[in-house]
Amino acid sequence: MTAKKRASGSDLAKIDAHEITPEEYEEIPELTDEDFARGEWHIGGVPVRRGRPKSDAPKEAVNIRLDPDVLDHFRAGGPGWQSRINTALRKAAKLKAKAG
Repeated sequence: MTAKKRASGSDLAKIDAHEITPEEYEEIPELTDEDFARGEWHIGGVPVRRGRPKSDAPKEAVNIRLDPDVLDHFRAGGPGWQSRINTALRKAAKLKAKAG
């Protein structure tokens, strides 16, 4: 497979040959805790996934049409209304609650 090389518009040989002087190091800003917080963790060269671990039994996204008054009732309870609908459907279907 042959690929066309694009001109970078820079003199890369000149950039590679440049040696950074101590004065140039003074121009580099100090790294803050915020900078490190945005960094990516690696263990053994492999990026570590941050956040909530993946579920063994993830929920499935579906489209369902519900009456507005039913949605208003569950949404009025604030965040978690979709979980409350799921619980009500489990109860109506006489299914046992999943652990976790």
